[in-house]
Amino acid sequence: MSKADNMLSILWLLKVGKRMTAKQLAEALEINIRTVYRYIDALCASGVPIVSDPGHYGGYSLLSQFTEAPLFFHLDEQKALIHAAVFAQEAGYPFGESLENAVSKLKRYTNEKQLETINRHMVGFDVIKPPPDSSLTDYLKELELSVAESCTLSMDYQTSREPLPKSRLIDPYGLVNWKNKWYVVGHCHLRDEIRSFRVDRIRALIRTEASFVRPEDFSARHFFMKSLLPDPTKPDNLVSVHIVGKSQALDDLCNHWMLGHIVIERSETHVHLKLDEQMIQSLAPYFLLSYGKAIRVIEPLQLKERMVAIVTDLLDFYQLDDSEKPH
Repeated sequence: MSKADNMLSILWLLKVGKRMTAKQLAEALEINIRTVYRYIDALCASGVPIVSDPGHYGGYSLLSQFTEAPLFFHLDEQKALIHAAVFAQEAGYPFGESLENAVSKLKRYTNEKQLETINRHMVGFDVIKPPPDSSLTDYLKELELSVAESCTLSMDYQTSREPLPKSRLIDPYGLVNWKNKWYVVGHCHLRDEIRSFRVDRIRALIRTEASFVRPEDFSARHFFMKSLLPDPTKPDNLVSVHIVGKSQALDDLCNHWMLGHIVIERSETHVHLKLDEQMIQSLAPYFLLSYGKAIRVIEPLQLKERMVAIVTDLLDFYQLDDSEKPH
């Protein structure tokens, strides 16, 4: 038999038997006893919790819990899953308790040596993000289930421009976590179009009896990013932006999620981008101002004027007496 077949045979023999010595395994499989030792080592390295008991009545056996576990993972896979759980928890993953149980189960179904190694790899591995909003957990759970089960939801939603929430029906297509905020993307019955909604602005959420059919191959992530970035298929709507500055600052600028996709040309001290009018009037000037004197916008004039207007307004605000400032 092949190496893989022999290793599976050893695993099967240990699962159906209480304890077997290397000699007994070698005789059962008709292989050399040294080969058994190598296969046992390989199985342990793959995450199989094999217990080796010394002495006259010793031998190899499996942890009793392993008979309940249909899968096993090698060390790198275990480490990757546990590290990924850290990221998920910090992002406000709504099924945190189940995730903790899964990690605990993963640690339980491993041998002592691997558990020690996993714990060493967990020390010093941290993710620093703003604290997740635990008040959103119930909404996120309901949204995730409704996406999976194609259930239409009745939602009270309050935008930043409206004093009171407005009721609407949505068909949730997917959840997106972006910049530590959760968004649900789906078809809005009120507007009759696909839109994204911030979960922290939902004031009430009730599942209805209605269901929907999710568009085939729809990607919530792709839709969400497309709504943020300029449309490259409409070049007539884009404006050339020329910026000069320090190389390190330009490197950082070109790697940003908003601008990295629209770099036309780059040299050590100059970058040419194309932005749409909406971005020039909204996000771009605030972002570029954060670089201070490390960069300088050469053109277009409207972007420079918008940046000057923002700085002037801020200067006027801080020059007011406290009694004159709006409350």
